[in-house]
Amino acid sequence: MVGPARARSVLSALNAGANHGDSAAAAVSTDAGSSGGRMEFGSREDVERLLAEKMKGKSKNDYKGKSEQMIEYIKKLRICTRWYIELEDGYLAEQEKLRSMYEAEEKRRAEIETQMSNKVEELDTMIQEIRQQYGTLLVSFRKEEADKLAILKAYEEEKELRVAAESSRAALAEELERVSHDAKRFSDQLKMVQDTNKRLQEYNTSLQQYNSNLQADVVKNGEAISKLQKEKSAMMETLASLRDHANSVKNQLESSRSSQQEAIRQKEELTKEVGCLRSELRQVRDDRDHSLAQVQSLSVEVANYKELSGKSLKDLDILITKTTALEETCISQREQLQTLQPQFAAAQEKLKLADITAIEAVTTNEKQKRTVKDLQDRLSDAEFQISEGEKLRKKLHNTILELKGNIRVFCRVRPVLGYSDCSEKEGAVVSYPTALEFAGRGIDLTNNAQKYSFTFDKVFNHEASQEDVFIEISQLVQSALDGYKVCIFAYGQTGSGKTYTMMGKPEPQQKGLIPRSLEQIFQTSQSLQSQGWSYKMQASMLEIYNETVRDLLVPGRSGTLDANGSASKQYAIKHDSSGNTHVAELTIVDVYSIKDVSFLLNQAMQSRSVGRTQINEESSRSHFVFTLRISGVNTSTEQQVQGVLNLIDLAGSERLAKSGSTGDRLKETQAINKSLSALSDVIFSIAKKEDHVPFRNSKLTYLLQPCLGGDSKTLMFVNIAPEVSSVGESLCSLRFAARVNSCEIGIPRRQTQMRSLDSRLSYG
Repeated sequence: MVGPARARSVLSALNAGANHGDSAAAAVSTDAGSSGGRMEFGSREDVERLLAEKMKGKSKNDYKGKSEQMIEYIKKLRICTRWYIELEDGYLAEQEKLRSMYEAEEKRRAEIETQMSNKVEELDTMIQEIRQQYGTLLVSFRKEEADKLAILKAYEEEKELRVAAESSRAALAEELERVSHDAKRFSDQLKMVQDTNKRLQEYNTSLQQYNSNLQADVVKNGEAISKLQKEKSAMMETLASLRDHANSVKNQLESSRSSQQEAIRQKEELTKEVGCLRSELRQVRDDRDHSLAQVQSLSVEVANYKELSGKSLKDLDILITKTTALEETCISQREQLQTLQPQFAAAQEKLKLADITAIEAVTTNEKQKRTVKDLQDRLSDAEFQISEGEKLRKKLHNTILELKGNIRVFCRVRPVLGYSDCSEKEGAVVSYPTALEFAGRGIDLTNNAQKYSFTFDKVFNHEASQEDVFIEISQLVQSALDGYKVCIFAYGQTGSGKTYTMMGKPEPQQKGLIPRSLEQIFQTSQSLQSQGWSYKMQASMLEIYNETVRDLLVPGRSGTLDANGSASKQYAIKHDSSGNTHVAELTIVDVYSIKDVSFLLNQAMQSRSVGRTQINEESSRSHFVFTLRISGVNTSTEQQVQGVLNLIDLAGSERLAKSGSTGDRLKETQAINKSLSALSDVIFSIAKKEDHVPFRNSKLTYLLQPCLGGDSKTLMFVNIAPEVSSVGESLCSLRFAARVNSCEIGIPRRQTQMRSLDSRLSYG
């Protein structure tokens, strides 16, 4: 008797058909033909033909013929059973081979990820060191610039003082000329007074000859003369004071001239003094040599005279006197030479100090120039290394994301709400496998005592915070800033937490993916300004309601719209040759900070179409699409990037029977389900690399066409509710996500496909 596992294998073989085991079937059929020679099994039709055979005898009582036919039929059944067993053994061997290949590939992927992480850490360390070196070099460069500015400022002050001295000298010269002119004018007045006095004296002598009747006139004339003498004395005093002032002005002018020419005169005097000292030194040395030569010659003569007996004592005394005088002259010249040598040495030291100071100034200037040039070269090298490191970081970052998969699926389980109908007696609906292989990636859903297992790239349980979710997608947000097209969906039934995941709440700890992604983009773009990057951000927000595009940033819109509501504008969707999407007449706003985007998000949320269903009091009845276009330019390297970040809150998906929709809500639900089905068809066609991808089947897929293929990055968040009442919708959502998850070609997807196949065979 065959066990349950083998029975499931036989059923899987029957469902698989002839295409799953032609080689094994051919081998078994050959074996069966060689053993029995009566029946060969090569396909499912042979088995069905065997099962359809009937026992026929020659008559109703021909038990012997029927028995022989039964024995032959049993032999054929045994051959068929053996064929099934060998076919199953082949499947098990192939499964074991695939499992070993999977383990080897998993190890290789882990090694590659480890190597990549090590390289990223090394590059981060290198970039940090380069930035520190750049900061040190920048501080040194600023210090050198400050010293240079201080020297230039001192030179300018000295120049201003020199100009002020020249202007003061010119003013003093003008004042001296004016005083000289005044002195000449006063001297002329003095001469006039003296002439007048002389004439008055002559007139006085002539008046003395008059008679007495003219005495009164003479007294008056005497008084006038005394007044004139007083005026004369006053003029003399004024003239003396003017002469003193002129002398003081002359002294000031001479002192200014002498102070101005003092440095030049001192230099010339020192130069002349050094020249004179050198000439005097040479002269003294020549005189000393000459005197020594004379002393030697005289000593020789004295010796000769002493040897000669015919010399007189008088001549000897004269010679001794001359010798003494010459010795005294030599001694005085030696003393003079000793006195002049320190002066000459001091002058040489002054000259050397002046030369050394000039050389040091020139050397310092050249050294500063070389230092500045070296700093500039090192700065340019550091900027080049930072630029190359940023390019390598982008390349490695994109490689890591491609290894993880360009299409990924995350699952998030909402916590149980306080007003829900879930009770402890109904048991847990959602559970998580404890095996290490599926930790953080697997989720089990129980419905009617039947367990359904699913595996995704990441599973967040009900305890996961908004920060935990954002950490997993932050690398995708960085890819948008690096110049790639990124698309993040939130999918799930109404009330499963899609809008909370994307938008969150105003509290800082509960902010959703959209505000957190924008904060990261603005912070990173500001930090890259030091590397020469300049970014321009443009935001647009629209909704797709009943296959109609609506602009959410148009003033005066209302969010409570029915299915018959028609838009006043037709927003046509177009794609250019560069792979960019343009929506005609759509409002596009330049944003510069997170505050600008927050204001636009609040405006868009008030304008979004919502309605009431049996599942949720206020359900999103449209697909909300937030698009951020990022344009970056590096002024130093002339590198340009064009990135797009699409953050999409899909409308609530539910079955018609579950939602209880009628009338307009029924049309909305049908449109929502149709667009979501079109989205899965597009992703599935891209994964299978079909020639035709049905982008035009839905406005949503046609709008996001450039972001769903090529090197674009796509992430789907499937949100599920853990209540028992929502288990049917949760199962539909997980199956939809599993279909999207199976589209990516890679190790995680292959394992998901095997688990999905096993689950279908187990419960089919």
